[in-house]
Amino acid sequence: MATLRSFPALRPRPELAARVASVPYDVVDREEARALAAGNESSFLHVVRPDIDLADEVDAHDASVHRQARIALDRLIDSDALLRDRERALYLYRQTMGEHTQIGVVGCCSVDDYDSDLIKKHEKTRSDKEADRTQHLLSLRAHAGPVFLTYRGIDSIDRLIADLQASTQPIYDFLAPDGVGHTVWRIANHRPLERAFESVPCFYVADGHHRSASASQARSDRRAANAEHRGDEAYNRFLAVLFPADQLQILAYNRVVHDLPGLGPAELLERLQESFELTADAAPTPPRRGCFSMYLEGRWYGLRAPRALLAQSDPVASLDAAILQSRVLGPLLGIDDPRTSSRVDFVGGIRGTSELERRVDARGAGVAFALHPLGVEQLMAVADAGRVLPPKSTWFEPKLRSGLLIHEF
Repeated sequence: MATLRSFPALRPRPELAARVASVPYDVVDREEARALAAGNESSFLHVVRPDIDLADEVDAHDASVHRQARIALDRLIDSDALLRDRERALYLYRQTMGEHTQIGVVGCCSVDDYDSDLIKKHEKTRSDKEADRTQHLLSLRAHAGPVFLTYRGIDSIDRLIADLQASTQPIYDFLAPDGVGHTVWRIANHRPLERAFESVPCFYVADGHHRSASASQARSDRRAANAEHRGDEAYNRFLAVLFPADQLQILAYNRVVHDLPGLGPAELLERLQESFELTADAAPTPPRRGCFSMYLEGRWYGLRAPRALLAQSDPVASLDAAILQSRVLGPLLGIDDPRTSSRVDFVGGIRGTSELERRVDARGAGVAFALHPLGVEQLMAVADAGRVLPPKSTWFEPKLRSGLLIHEF
């Protein structure tokens, strides 16, 4: 069984929580992060995107960036913007985005569980990004952004969380500038929750593969440097939020291809009919699995894949993203490796299909594909099979805030 453990959090003073908490490091570029943190010295973006406080010519992965992260964290501590809980606890974290609400448990998970696949993955990590995150962790000696984990829900855990939520006063409750509500409860009596999670056979990484992989590498580095390593040191655990799978909201991850190499629009439409049922004047949002919406020359088309493709026993080959890649992006548009190709953009569903139209229209060329969102059960089936999803298959919303709860090691 995978384990969940309490920890003594480093966290914002309640009156500063809304100013400290920030978007994750990987959903904004340097310019966007700098704009969000402008005029706010308390913003945790100074810690997770410390390049905003350095000159533009400094590479975002330079060692000085990681040193700056530690300087920024120390500044928040020294200014009393952050406080340390004296006792260990678990925390409930509720997010509200429009009509959608999800509530998870924040605690520490075991690096051993990650290494032994009791925490299952569905994505490959890039060695350069993993190395960069590892250096960030080692510079901070802290996990500043939680890994987003999920699990197949259990009624008894749902009831326990509901009871704790009803009987405990929140320590934070605020609306972020993007309209998402964030509420946190501190659960001092943490043992019942820890015991309840002992009945969960495994966890799944939903979002944060590089954060969890770098936690493993950072543990290896700290263990090698510690001649008295025992196995119970704080660096053997990493910060995570666990949400039940039935509460998650996955949005589509769409594709924009910059050009039509060797094809005219009419020829592309003709070739597509060899593999799909094609309809004109379709809705920009595909209605169900196996359906795609395609934007070409100012017009939306519908593509429906044959049932046989969806009925494949292979949990990866039957996914919409895999079908689009194997039947369209690769053979027709020459995108053989979407991970490395510079001719394709991946656009998170939170930006809407109008963003797809804008990008194609701005170039005056190319084509966009809107996909149906992946189901959480599909994600877990791929992870259970020890496989990986096609690149950019999931876009989770709402995003976790960084800086609300920090695990020092």
